[in-house]
Amino acid sequence: MFRIYCSSFFWQKHCMNPPDNNIKLLVLVGVSVMLLLFISFLLFFISVQRGKYRYHKHLQQLKEEQQELLIEAAVRSEESERLRIAEALHDEMGALLFSAKLHFQNIRLNEEHEDNSALYNKGQELLDMAIQKIRGISHNLHSSILQEFGLMEAIRHFIQKTVDEHLIEASVELENCYTTVPRENAVSVYRTVQELVNNILRHAHPKKLRVSGTINATSLVLTIFHDGEGLTQQQFEELRYRKDSMGFKIIQNRLILLKANLQFSERPDGYYIDLYLPV
Repeated sequence: MFRIYCSSFFWQKHCMNPPDNNIKLLVLVGVSVMLLLFISFLLFFISVQRGKYRYHKHLQQLKEEQQELLIEAAVRSEESERLRIAEALHDEMGALLFSAKLHFQNIRLNEEHEDNSALYNKGQELLDMAIQKIRGISHNLHSSILQEFGLMEAIRHFIQKTVDEHLIEASVELENCYTTVPRENAVSVYRTVQELVNNILRHAHPKKLRVSGTINATSLVLTIFHDGEGLTQQQFEELRYRKDSMGFKIIQNRLILLKANLQFSERPDGYYIDLYLPV
């Protein structure tokens, strides 16, 4: 009887009422499983987000590359069209005007009519001006000096031909570092300088103009200074996105192609335009 009672007591103690350690173990296992599930879900979520980020980054990179290709194609097409127009002006219009000049010179004037003589001289003067203009336009479009002598000489020659030295005090101070600019980039830099200088001459009405350049560890810096009515950086940012600012849009496309940066600033002595070109 005592044996039966002891067995019953042992069964009740160890089977009917599990010890606290077993309960704690079950709780610990449950918490561990839940924590493991949470960590697994968190890692899965992070992995999905990283995948989305990589996908969007890759998509953005493809868009930027496509944009650069389109801009490069547009710039090359523009340059090709410039060359075609330059050759047409030089070969066709230039030759036609020169032929007209020769025929004009062969006209025999009646010296008794002074009015005819004055008209003849005026016509001769206009023909000479037209021929010079055609040659100048053809030269600027073709930029043969850029191809033959490099960026520095092309910029220097452009300033000398474009700026009237009787009205504007102009100077060019460029270092030999610009010989390191690749030819395909040199064309875009030259066209950018052309557009900026032409805008300054048309709108700023300066008395002084200076084009200078330096080089540092990371970039070539081309600086255009003038003392006229200039632009601030904020004004440039607004203008280059306007539909009617075609010149600034062309500059913007060239900057993207060059991976360059353009900074406008006003200082006590005048306005500065700095073109930073990575080396």
